[in-house]
Amino acid sequence: MSETATINKETRGFQSEVKQLLHLMINSLYSNKEIFLRELISNASDASDKLRFQALSNPDLYQGDVDLGVRLSFDETTSTLTVSDNGIGMSRDDVIEHLGTIAKSGTAEFFSKLSAEQSKDSQLIGQFGVGFYSAFIVAKAVTVRTRSALSSSSGVQWHSLGEGEYTIEDVNKKSRGTDIILHMREEGKEFLNEWRLREVIGKYSDHIGIPVFVMTKVKDEKGKETEETKWEQINKAKALWTRNKSDLKAEEYQEFYKHVSHDFADPLIWSHNRVEGKNDYISLLYIPAKAPWDMMNRDRKSGLKLYVQRVFIMDDADQLLPSYLRFVRGLVDSNDLPLNVSREILQDNKVTQSLRSACTKRVLSMLENLAKSNTEKYQIFWKEFGLVMKEGPAEDFANKEKISGLLRFTSTQVDSSDQTVSLSAYIERMKEDQEKIYYLTADSYAAAKNSPHLEQFYAKGIEVILMVDRIDEWLMNYLTEFNGKKFQSITKAGLDLSKFEDKEKEEKQKETEEEFRSVIDRTKEYLGDRVKEVRTTFKLLTTPAVVVTDDFEMGTQMAKLLEASGQDVPKVKYIFEINPKNELVKRMADEADEEVFGRWVEVLFGQAMLTERGSVEDPSQFLSAINKLLAEVE
Repeated sequence: MSETATINKETRGFQSEVKQLLHLMINSLYSNKEIFLRELISNASDASDKLRFQALSNPDLYQGDVDLGVRLSFDETTSTLTVSDNGIGMSRDDVIEHLGTIAKSGTAEFFSKLSAEQSKDSQLIGQFGVGFYSAFIVAKAVTVRTRSALSSSSGVQWHSLGEGEYTIEDVNKKSRGTDIILHMREEGKEFLNEWRLREVIGKYSDHIGIPVFVMTKVKDEKGKETEETKWEQINKAKALWTRNKSDLKAEEYQEFYKHVSHDFADPLIWSHNRVEGKNDYISLLYIPAKAPWDMMNRDRKSGLKLYVQRVFIMDDADQLLPSYLRFVRGLVDSNDLPLNVSREILQDNKVTQSLRSACTKRVLSMLENLAKSNTEKYQIFWKEFGLVMKEGPAEDFANKEKISGLLRFTSTQVDSSDQTVSLSAYIERMKEDQEKIYYLTADSYAAAKNSPHLEQFYAKGIEVILMVDRIDEWLMNYLTEFNGKKFQSITKAGLDLSKFEDKEKEEKQKETEEEFRSVIDRTKEYLGDRVKEVRTTFKLLTTPAVVVTDDFEMGTQMAKLLEASGQDVPKVKYIFEINPKNELVKRMADEADEEVFGRWVEVLFGQAMLTERGSVEDPSQFLSAINKLLAEVE
């Protein structure tokens, strides 16, 4: 192949993130350096898939060559290894976009994760889809020559030493596709060997759906190598998902996952299914072991690839799964969709809706089985993807009960912030006369565990679910009951635990409430419009006072959530509840001086607001009341 540089040569600098990544690639992944070949072959396979799809509407793109494949050749004299494909290729803009940037991230979060722990760098790098850069593990320089099947340009050459910059120029390249030429380091020369290449391809790329060829020397009749060469196919070149499950090993499924996801870690679990009937399709769905860095971005696309009759149609087919399952990787191959399907048709197609429903149920069943069979593995899943799963009840009403059964929280029953408690387990431990699932939302586990709202529940031995994620308050707007049991927030005014009290104690509380009426009236007069109501409470043991909201009033955590998102939130009007048994409250009640009485109210109300919201409306007024009371202490 003769290719000569022509015009339009320029030198560009990498994004700063690329420089750091290349350093990490060379220094953190060296112990697993053979993965560079897997990544380059996977990219070549993707390029062929994309050409097939484009050729459905424009067969001329094949340029007379419909035999797609990947070809590997090496030259020991020049210490180069070349990986070539005749796929879709890249234009100049494509090269700049894909080889000069990384995952289009440009964010500080990207590298705060990458540099958090050196031991995890390989896993983290895999989460950003940056397999091409693994070439620099073994190469001191990389040259890419490419020509786009969609462009009339002659070709583009990209070259870099893997340091601060790269050059890009126009070249004469007669055929479409991409050649990646690796100028090997001394320690990378082991791959300038036919049998080493065969070994790596057999290990990582046997499942690729296009043939992978290696340049090999022809042998004479006596078995001696000659100077003549030929291309020899190394892999089966049959799409893995079309093969029988009984013929596949776990290692093959794991390697195929790494191909479709560009992840470096093995998946947690997977499910391979062939469905025949009203709709014929094959699905191969994976649950990753690690969450990608942008998992909480709801605009993030699904990780499913769509094939129709073995022809690749699109990456990130987000119509096939709801948003809360956007962490799932894999593919769906349908026999019922038209080959020229567009995103618009896909959105409205009844077959697509059926596939979406089936894939969703399949993923939820996978997770249900995992939760039952392997608690330890399910906890790994929950730590990585629990926050996303909590979006489910609001988004997927049809499967709300199934999703609710998969949710995990912490509770007063366990002495840990780890979210291990299922709603089913909570119901099994409920008291005999208990009709509701009690829960508390808070900013943190410590705030929830030490909340004064829990005092009566600890005393009565009633378990309370502690919800400490920011999304939990929003979740509870949609999760109203589970297995016939309604949820009850313990910070709401409608909470009633009278059924757990004996009659004699209840009568005494009523008497105390009447005796305390004047104190309540004085407190209400002092606070005025700052509160919705003031009343007596007997649910507290050691805490002097708390604030609660009406059943239909916006809760504290929801108000914080909306404020954090920049929305205008109406002021929450609290009900101020006072514990008449508390010594500070008794001292306040005995105070005849209305000015001093007001200071006590200010202090107790401020404490209650700090506990509930973490702040007071007027800190100076609160501190002034405290200081004046302290000054009066003899």
